[in-house]
Amino acid sequence: MLNIPVVILAGGYGTRLSEVTHTIPKPMVEIGGKPIIWHIMKQYRHYGFKEFYIALGYKGDVIKTYFANYHTTNSNMTVNLATGSIDIYDRNEEDWIVHLIDTGKDTMTGGRVRRLQSFMKAKQFMLTYGDGVSNIDISDLLHFHQSHGKIGTVTAVRPPARFGGLVFDGNRVTEFTEKPQTGEGWINGGFMVFESTIFDYFASDEDSLERTVLERLAWEGELMAYKHNDFWQSMDTLRDVGLLESLWEANAPWKMW
Repeated sequence: MLNIPVVILAGGYGTRLSEVTHTIPKPMVEIGGKPIIWHIMKQYRHYGFKEFYIALGYKGDVIKTYFANYHTTNSNMTVNLATGSIDIYDRNEEDWIVHLIDTGKDTMTGGRVRRLQSFMKAKQFMLTYGDGVSNIDISDLLHFHQSHGKIGTVTAVRPPARFGGLVFDGNRVTEFTEKPQTGEGWINGGFMVFESTIFDYFASDEDSLERTVLERLAWEGELMAYKHNDFWQSMDTLRDVGLLESLWEANAPWKMW
């Protein structure tokens, strides 16, 4: 087991998916009958990570309920209504340790990470968003991060240009720009790795991970990029949900377990 925790940002409103997220948080939108956050966690576990810190916000109670009832909803069971006893068998054997931390309903992404500092003691941690899947080799990502000695590593991918962009000098990030119109076409796809010293860069709940912290790390030469040229897909719209569902039914490229 790797003693490196994984932080998943799961507190946003998911406004682009309002058709669904008016009742559930975005990470709980299902692909193949399982919430997308489950898919993300399964991928990390495939590479040896099993401790997760989920930064909750909007409708965080739905995510808490899902994991609190995980074994009963994912296993067969017998309920004796006369005695109230419950026997669970064919138990799902996930060995995850899941910390469900309320980081505030309106807290920005950087503020959410900041609020986790008192819970996390590891010198390094993984970080990703609760709405994107990929076939990235996470072990290789970690090795790359540990090889360069900088504070942060982001995974660079090449989807549509409506996301934040990255400018490089080799593999070093020289500029992090929010939603650029020009550039190399690389964006931050999540799947990040940070040294714990990144907590020094957070000041308040209003800090944006992207616009405040990553931009500063890039300016200081402390942000590197792991370039991933293969599959990556975020889930921002119903069209994205449909695409991921069709991929799951065919041969999901992110399913490594």
